Amino acid sequence: MLRVLLLVVTIQAALLADFRAAVVKVDITPTDPQPLLGYQARTSTGVHDPLFHRVLALDDGTLQFFLVSTDIALISPSVYDDFCRELKAATGIDRHQIWWTNTHTHSAPEVGPAGLPQAFMPERYKHTRDNTYTNLVKQKLLDAIRQARTQLAPARLAVGSGFAMANINRRAKDIDGKIKLGLNPYGPVDRQIGLIRIEKADGSPLAMVANYAIHGTALGGGNLQISGDVPGIVASYIEAKLNTTLLFVNGAAGDTAPIYSAQDFRAAHITEFNVLLGDRILEAIKGLPPATEKVSLRVAETIVESPRKPGLGWADDLAAYLTPTNMVKLPIRFLSINSEALFWAAPLELFSEIALNIRQQSPFRHTFFCGFTNGWLGYLPTTKGFAEGGYEPNTSPFTDKAEQHLTEAVLKVLHGWRLDR
Repeated sequence: MLRVLLLVVTIQAALLADFRAAVVKVDITPTDPQPLLGYQARTSTGVHDPLFHRVLALDDGTLQFFLVSTDIALISPSVYDDFCRELKAATGIDRHQIWWTNTHTHSAPEVGPAGLPQAFMPERYKHTRDNTYTNLVKQKLLDAIRQARTQLAPARLAVGSGFAMANINRRAKDIDGKIKLGLNPYGPVDRQIGLIRIEKADGSPLAMVANYAIHGTALGGGNLQISGDVPGIVASYIEAKLNTTLLFVNGAAGDTAPIYSAQDFRAAHITEFNVLLGDRILEAIKGLPPATEKVSLRVAETIVESPRKPGLGWADDLAAYLTPTNMVKLPIRFLSINSEALFWAAPLELFSEIALNIRQQSPFRHTFFCGFTNGWLGYLPTTKGFAEGGYEPNTSPFTDKAEQHLTEAVLKVLHGWRLDR
């Protein structure tokens, strides 16, 4: 049976206060070889481009909200939970005030325990774990959030969208009907770019957020150099063009690949993504509406319980995400901006059709999905995807009921929120 639990909602203030914002960018590039997450077990041999935490702080006078984009592949939800406890103790900031998103580059180090991936590919995680880098990542994030909080200053905000064809459906069907990881130009894909522009009070740029669905796998499993892959390369390109900080927030990338995927930087056409995606972001920024200093933020969280796939193992650090009745507890977060834009987030690699369907039925003018947020609980394919099979359904912890459960829960919150206005 589907259970949807609405846990926390902070209501918009009756009178809008002056909006404030701040952004902090911190280098988290390791100085020594590190085990890389993604593909087979492998260790880095050098650095091609640096990795960063990018932290955006927003304050509408009632709620302070922190959006984090980190150039790593993913973290277990237990890492997010542990960090939130540390953050609360050090700063008083509650967990509902922070979203920690990961860009999903496969050329960055592992952070924290393996979590769910160890349940379906235990042979991949036989190497000894060293928490030194994990502790560095967490401490630098804590320091960055503190710094952003002290730097909050009057600002203005604009929201809009763009379009880019830098991605492609990756579920390729062979003549025998079997689904394999490849390229499928006829498959569904979400090519919307979700955008937030933050300006200082004088109109100069402070920060950008770009939400786009793309796997950080252009470089392939043969690459041993540290890199932000497509998200990191494109973010740095835009930052240089606009003299600002850009947070890349990945979208519904569960069945979506970059249009080039290879084994090294040259073969991956990695700089071409600056044109394919970076220039499309720059173009869309020009078309955003005027920014406003009157900003209202509202957040909520819903827990969706959906059956766990029979026979799938479970990670010890994820005990809090499984009920005694074998239901996966899936936390979904929501952020609305001025009742116009709705961002919803989950610790998932979501199939694009699900996000597209929710967007189509959303009562908000702008609806954006943020994947790889506050941890990772695996792939959530469509019901059709489960029937077709392939890598993602085979490794998913969910059943073919999950699409229905998630969609109903999200739309219930979205439409309920609009009725409350």
